[in-house]
Amino acid sequence: MARTAQDVLTDAVRELAPDTGANRLVPLIATGAAPRSAIAAFALEQHHVIASDRRSYRHLAERSAARPAVAAFFDPLARGETTALELLGPLAAACGLDERAVGAYEPTPGGQAYPAYTAWLALQAEPVDVVVAVTVNFAAWGGYCTTVGRALRTHYGFDDTACGFFDFFARPDPDAAERALAAVAAGLADGVLTERLAHRYGRLLQGYETMFWNSLPEG
Repeated sequence: MARTAQDVLTDAVRELAPDTGANRLVPLIATGAAPRSAIAAFALEQHHVIASDRRSYRHLAERSAARPAVAAFFDPLARGETTALELLGPLAAACGLDERAVGAYEPTPGGQAYPAYTAWLALQAEPVDVVVAVTVNFAAWGGYCTTVGRALRTHYGFDDTACGFFDFFARPDPDAAERALAAVAAGLADGVLTERLAHRYGRLLQGYETMFWNSLPEG
């Protein structure tokens, strides 16, 4: 029996889920044990991550012009990064960071490995394979944002405005799953999806995601 788009995505999310305990920082934030400097570092690094990812998603959409269903997956991601960048301002302010501090910050290798690899995928990888990879990673990322947003209110005294960045990613996009299915279905129909590579990309993205969190100060 031929594999369906649902088969491909369900198997990828299940097989590539991050190991429990791989992310050291989020559990510390969840209990209030992480220093506030970790939240500040998160906000500073994310200014660079979001700006880079937005360009990567735009390029993937442009490369997918011949497959509208695939372009339709990446276009909303690029627009979402613009919203996320706007929501970083209140988070940075809650951490005591002004525009000068944000502009003066020098990003770290561990903090920027993820967007660097996303940029590589935007240039080198089959976009349909990237759809699978980022869908896998977003499943974990959304859970992290849910946990952190809750913890910042409970343990760190952040208000709803300051937590808007995390709330944005914690809230499932009701149409995202359908867009992913349509994009993967188009890839299957055209014979361009390579699950082995999609899983490789997803595994590496998950690894760089974990590296990002674990590169932030823990104490």
